[in-house]
Amino acid sequence: MKKFKLTPVQFVLASFAGVILTGAVLLMLPFSSRSYTFTDPITALFTATSATCVTGLVVVDTYNYWSFFGQLIILLLIQVGGLGYMTIATFVLIGLRRRVALRERVVLKEGLNVPHLRKIILFAEVVFYTVIIMEGLGAIFLFIRFARMFPLYRAIWASIFHSVSAFCNAGFDVMGDFVSLTPFVNDPIVNITVMLLIVVGGIGFLTIRELIELSLARLRGDNVKKLSLHTKIVIRTTGILIVFSALLIFLIEYRNPNTLAKLPFYGKVLASFFQSITPRTAGFNTVDIASLNQPTLLLLIILMFIGGSPGGTAGGIKTTTFTVLVFLIINAYRERAPIVVSGRTLPLKTIRKAIFIFGFALTLILISTFLILVNQGREFSFLQVLFEVTSAFGTVGLTTGITSHLSIFSRLIIILTMFIGRVGPLTIMVSFSVRKTRAMPQFPEEDIAVG
Repeated sequence: MKKFKLTPVQFVLASFAGVILTGAVLLMLPFSSRSYTFTDPITALFTATSATCVTGLVVVDTYNYWSFFGQLIILLLIQVGGLGYMTIATFVLIGLRRRVALRERVVLKEGLNVPHLRKIILFAEVVFYTVIIMEGLGAIFLFIRFARMFPLYRAIWASIFHSVSAFCNAGFDVMGDFVSLTPFVNDPIVNITVMLLIVVGGIGFLTIRELIELSLARLRGDNVKKLSLHTKIVIRTTGILIVFSALLIFLIEYRNPNTLAKLPFYGKVLASFFQSITPRTAGFNTVDIASLNQPTLLLLIILMFIGGSPGGTAGGIKTTTFTVLVFLIINAYRERAPIVVSGRTLPLKTIRKAIFIFGFALTLILISTFLILVNQGREFSFLQVLFEVTSAFGTVGLTTGITSHLSIFSRLIIILTMFIGRVGPLTIMVSFSVRKTRAMPQFPEEDIAVG
């Protein structure tokens, strides 16, 4: 009998599912809740999926419902989910000075979503030190603020928890009563620290490594190479989306008495930038999302759909996919065949992947939205459900307040959407596809009318 063996992509998929199920079982146990009672399986599974998929959607308040042990399990799920099981395992092997086999390297490549195996272990080390440094610095700066309002033990725990949650783009908080970071809407230390953690975690480790290498080369006085096309696209697209979205939020919400109107000018600026960054895909909020004007909610849906960048902790279709689609539309309008960005021609396979990811994501969101509307359409508006589903797919965690009111069926839909959104459309399709090389017949060309 032929022995069944998982492919690297299938192993990544199975590892995520295994971590989720393990986390769900642990969260079901009595000592995971403050009431010391068993948690129902759907609530535990929803929370474990949201944590492992670094989403942040919750059906029960993280601080008020879960005990310290339960919160610790959630934090570990966030860390493992943000970096991937194989990445953590590689860190252990490197620490023990053990050799990392070729198959493990391939699995690591898939888990980190990097295009090649070259220097993959060195890349893993960069990831490890980046995580330690960024989360450590984030915790220190957050402690400066939290120490003024919490007892010492809670200030330390809140600092560590929110730093890890922000860098992994998870959006879980331990403030209590579903308030997220709204008490700190005018606080520059909390706002800037969390925003920087979100951006660094969201731009991807590929970009981080290249920026580190470039900085070290300049310090050594070496000949500095130009940034790769990938890094250029990530930095430019991220910067444009943040600034443009913050400006729109500032203008739309400026006179909204429930969001920005009552804030001082610097508070309005901080809140606008925070709400433009957090949909990419962190899930924290410093203003009440349900009180935002509808144009702002639609803008956040678009930002959540785009998400962060490849090779990081963010979800969504990714900034690079979005950029490829924008250039594809521009080229179609200009009737130009090759897509040229910064003097480089994008290969056809990259364009096809971008189109597939966009189509798959849009289809998944529409189907999930439809199913929830069929189930609870009389309770929630279309915009509320679309916002919730897009937040789940983009692994964001922002909500208009309907998560805890979802039925069991709707929660299962959101769980599946979060899982697919985290592992990625391509991973899902590749893991179930069986590739067979065969010659494709050539057919005569014939035009059709479109538009």
